[in-house]
Amino acid sequence: MIGTRIHITGIVQGVGFRPFVFNRAVQQGLTGWVCNTSAGVDIEVNGEPGAITTFMQTLKADAPPLARIDTFDSHQIPIKPYDTFEIIHSKTVSDAFQPISPDICICADCLKELFDPTDRRYRYPFINCTNCGPRLTIIDDIPYDRPNTTMRDFVMCPECQAEYTDPYNRRFHAQPIACPNCGPQVWLETTPKNEGKHQQIIQSDDAILAVQKLLLEGKIVAIKGLGGFHLACDATNPKAVAQLRQRKLRVDKPFALMMADMAMVENHCVNTEADSQLLQSRERPIVIMTRKEGSPISPAVAPRQKTIGVMLPYTPLHYLLFVASDDAKIPPKKMRFFSMPPLVMTSGNLSEEPIAYENQDARDRLASLADAFLMHDRPIRTRCDDSVMRTYQGASIPLRRSRGYAPFPVYLSFNSPQMLAVGGELKNTFCIGRDRYAFLSHHIGDMENYETYKSFQESISRYESLFKVKPVAIAHDLHPNYLATRYAIERSEREGLLCIGVQHHHAHIAACMVENSLPAGQPVIGVAFDGTGYGEDGAIWGSEFMLADYHRYKRVNHLRYIPLPGGDTAIRKPARTALAYLWACDLEWDESLHPHSALCAEELSILKSQLNLKINTPLTSSMGRLFDAVASLCGVRQEVNYEAQAAIEFEALTDPHETGEYHFNYKTNGDQNGNGSHIDPSPLIKELLEDLNQGLPISKISARFHNSIARMVCEVCNRIRVEYDVDQVVLSGGVWQNLTLLHRALKLLSHNNFKVFIHHQVPTNDGGLALGQLAVAIHRMTAAK
Repeated sequence: MIGTRIHITGIVQGVGFRPFVFNRAVQQGLTGWVCNTSAGVDIEVNGEPGAITTFMQTLKADAPPLARIDTFDSHQIPIKPYDTFEIIHSKTVSDAFQPISPDICICADCLKELFDPTDRRYRYPFINCTNCGPRLTIIDDIPYDRPNTTMRDFVMCPECQAEYTDPYNRRFHAQPIACPNCGPQVWLETTPKNEGKHQQIIQSDDAILAVQKLLLEGKIVAIKGLGGFHLACDATNPKAVAQLRQRKLRVDKPFALMMADMAMVENHCVNTEADSQLLQSRERPIVIMTRKEGSPISPAVAPRQKTIGVMLPYTPLHYLLFVASDDAKIPPKKMRFFSMPPLVMTSGNLSEEPIAYENQDARDRLASLADAFLMHDRPIRTRCDDSVMRTYQGASIPLRRSRGYAPFPVYLSFNSPQMLAVGGELKNTFCIGRDRYAFLSHHIGDMENYETYKSFQESISRYESLFKVKPVAIAHDLHPNYLATRYAIERSEREGLLCIGVQHHHAHIAACMVENSLPAGQPVIGVAFDGTGYGEDGAIWGSEFMLADYHRYKRVNHLRYIPLPGGDTAIRKPARTALAYLWACDLEWDESLHPHSALCAEELSILKSQLNLKINTPLTSSMGRLFDAVASLCGVRQEVNYEAQAAIEFEALTDPHETGEYHFNYKTNGDQNGNGSHIDPSPLIKELLEDLNQGLPISKISARFHNSIARMVCEVCNRIRVEYDVDQVVLSGGVWQNLTLLHRALKLLSHNNFKVFIHHQVPTNDGGLALGQLAVAIHRMTAAK
């Protein structure tokens, strides 16, 4: 007989780990205890050596589905007088922390109970167990116990209390445990336009049936979910979709859809095995899929695109929205069986504002958007948007990492001091570093208004509290006017913290290096393509070929600088960027050109003066702007209303069979604009205009352009390899969300024997920027010691 003490860290709380330990200990005839602490899970056991060995092997091999063990430490201790094995109360350990499970979709067992008329939780919208349900969105503090969640005010009924305290029940210590008798409730409120006030009209299951009826009538309903409100309407009703666009001020940006099951998905989308697995995964992200021809889904859901974003239901409430009630209490003549269509399920906000997540805030901000509100009274502590993913060659590519993934950490191959990286301006996320963990936040959004900035500040405070982090340093983007940068500088001055600026594209490359566990001190060829990133020379970078490691980078090559007339105005109007490219390439502004026709005579005159006199014409090397210019020249898009719209619509037109290419000039000498070695797209522009003049279909021009960029990437990487003897290539930046370009570049690079690394854990866009900032800052701090 021996005694053993075990300490386990990782995702081991709120996932059924203690009852799992309890049952395994009882099976092996062990005595002792298991306990949650702020630092993980502690266990003491007495028993025969062989039984303890088997017990520990079982813990490692058969952990619950949501658990993840990061460290498992054990040592022998003196035998203590335990008669049984028990689960004891949680303990708080000062300054200790642990990872927290993300919110997880309803599990198969709970789903079965949800639609079992004999079950006491039949059609209850908040059914959950230790294997599913809310986590991040309800937690206040660790240890993850009910008093530290927003469920604290819901007093368990005797039946729920019995399940909660039964180690053999799958709801043992399921902190959000609830039932119709003691848990949260739903109700429906209307928003009478003539009275300007809300009315609670229907409660419980009748509220859900009423919502189904409203949606089928073409109404827009605000629905409170797991991490905030959605705005829902019938995706097959063009008038409803158009009304939602008008009210939400969302002109063209695609809406996300929710579909009842895989059968519905297969009716409307081209489905692959990888898409199917991702859709049905426990994270339940929005998955970008190819839309089937003939689908009755309104084209206005995703204008001028071949793809749509689809997710499956992930909460009990969502499932109830798609399934009719067969409640025997409803008189047969009044019973309605709804066959619900695909639903638009977009974020509950006005365009560019953060998602609403509190009841009164939703009433105040969404009253003009929604015809009714499906409310509930379980408070949301952290607002959390849906994650967006797509698949490529069987693997997942994150576009927005939020619900279902955050705050699951990215594991570092190096140690991090307690520090914060604040990310960028668009698609903002921040990152908390501690030990070997990088906790990348949920999606905050574009930092363009006070509401989003306030959400950013609140979320940082919450993460620092949850993970017991007191930063010694803050990393930020170099752009001086980003709200996140201002926050970092002001806070560092106020608290006396080290403040470290990290160049935007270096951060992109470092983020991809981190998630691929590339070693420190080993340089890579970093290819960072995006729309905007502040350069160290004050120009707008965005097509950077770097020789980089975590500590430093050398800018080896980039697209030739061109003037960006009006700065942000040119970004919103690709026609201006197209004409600036023509001006820079000494090409005429022919009146037959699409961008010329898109601007009035006065704007054309002002634009030419701006360019000639260099008035408000910042220089840019952005690949995103080159895409804008070419899309404009081809007549695809002269003005955009969401980021990368021109490039997205241009890619959608690509002929997959076209193999032609355009050409670049590779310059090794500098020019008057400060370009050192650079890539001149003048030949490409001239050849593309010739194809336009000859009437070549836009689909072929788009394909040739994509082929040309991929060929240029490979050519420049080959030149860098010859000069620096580096054969590892890292691709990062928002332009690499373009799967046509990514596929063609990867094919060429692989054929030329490069080892290529791309993103699979964090977004290649600015949503992954904070992770790279964190890595660069850590290595600079280490080198400075």
